[in-house]
Amino acid sequence: MSEEKVKVLLAEDDRNLGSLLKEYLDAKGYLTSLAANGKEGFDIFRKSKFDICLLDVMMPVKDGFTLAKEIRTLDANVPIVFLTAKSMREDAIEGFTVGADDYITKPFSMEELLLRLKAILRRTRTLNIANSAQHEFHIGSYKFDYNRQVLEHNGKPEKLTSKEADLLRLLCLNSNDVLDRSFALNSIWKDDSYFNSRSMDVYIAKLRKYLKEDSSVEILNIHGKGFKLLIGN
Repeated sequence: MSEEKVKVLLAEDDRNLGSLLKEYLDAKGYLTSLAANGKEGFDIFRKSKFDICLLDVMMPVKDGFTLAKEIRTLDANVPIVFLTAKSMREDAIEGFTVGADDYITKPFSMEELLLRLKAILRRTRTLNIANSAQHEFHIGSYKFDYNRQVLEHNGKPEKLTSKEADLLRLLCLNSNDVLDRSFALNSIWKDDSYFNSRSMDVYIAKLRKYLKEDSSVEILNIHGKGFKLLIGN
């Protein structure tokens, strides 16, 4: 997703706001398709693959909730964010019921919208990676077999514990990108408590020790975010 432009479906009946949002998102590197109502939005969605949908709730011809339901019949996973002029709790509940990932209440700043989009896209990407079926990896001059829990270097195998293997796999799947600390904790320890966080730091230190024979491989601490497995060429 970082190499190709993120494709956004924007359904907004306010022409001025719609044009403003499209112009802003396009300027930030997104590829935005603008629809003036729910019917038009669904027609556009059927013809192309989108990475995220921004749907106004109150639209003519077909409202945002109905459009979201129809989108979900074609794609169960694409993130959906509702744009609503109401701050009613009932709207939020209905939005999440039909499969929304988030909602943002008008008026909102462009910066807030962009931060929400980035957070949702990052979370979606991480979940997709975690669900990957890949279990064999090359880490510089190392070979890692997740199923066997073995890290091999120059023919010498190192047997890993289950948690070491789980953590190394997540790092590999996110190689050269940030592995979110909270996501890793909830995925492996099922809880992101302080004590589990300290435990994960110990496992990171162990993995660094196992990988020290290849100077092109490094596990970085990304302050306030998580870890990054760097694999040089």
